[in-house]
Amino acid sequence: MGKIYSDGTYLKSHPTWHVEDSPWKAMQIESIVKRNGLMPRSICEVGCGAGEILNRLASSFGENVVLHGYEISPQAFELCRSKQKQNLKFFFGDLFTEGDRQFDIVMAIDVIEHVEDYFGFLRNLRRRGRFTILHIPLDLSVQTVLRSRPILRGRSAVGHIHYFTKETALATLRDVGYEVLDYSYTAGSLELPNRGWRANLLKFPRRLAFALHKDLAVRILGGYSLLVLAKSDPTSSRGHTTEAR
Repeated sequence: MGKIYSDGTYLKSHPTWHVEDSPWKAMQIESIVKRNGLMPRSICEVGCGAGEILNRLASSFGENVVLHGYEISPQAFELCRSKQKQNLKFFFGDLFTEGDRQFDIVMAIDVIEHVEDYFGFLRNLRRRGRFTILHIPLDLSVQTVLRSRPILRGRSAVGHIHYFTKETALATLRDVGYEVLDYSYTAGSLELPNRGWRANLLKFPRRLAFALHKDLAVRILGGYSLLVLAKSDPTSSRGHTTEAR
């Protein structure tokens, strides 16, 4: 599966590399950073794709924040390199091979579901930043398991090879040594355009169910992702959780 990101297969199926979703994702990231009172001076995104998330954050956080993006796909790197500016740099390669380079915040946005050894990836990521932000699709729900096609479609169309619920995602982060400080659901199926006619049909029941019981709605109907802020070195203090509007 990993070859699809380097041999042009993924680019052929997704010529924009999902750049149209980047403003929305950047807004979610900026929100969790500000909600927790973080004032980073350096941010790094591993698997930055077309680089538009970092481009948006560079504008939001200003020139005093240095942002780096790492991408191992040559096609994606070509898309992002033109966006470089004084405080935004992109690198073709693997951050984990570059000595002990560290940042205030490291991010993996819709990445770990693509990575074969995601436990090893998360352990390496944890060593690179004081804080980590992850966005994780919650592909497992009652309706996706019953229908099965959505999971298989995600596997073939966008390369998802691991599937999470909120509980398994958070447990995985704790297993590799993170302290989860904050998390919230994000509703891409409701807030992003062009999700397809099936997603449009489910918009009303998803909104209604989410208003009644967030966890149960996500567990049954799906269509949500999990945005997580974690601290790289766990302490005895207990984090807090918030849910999406």
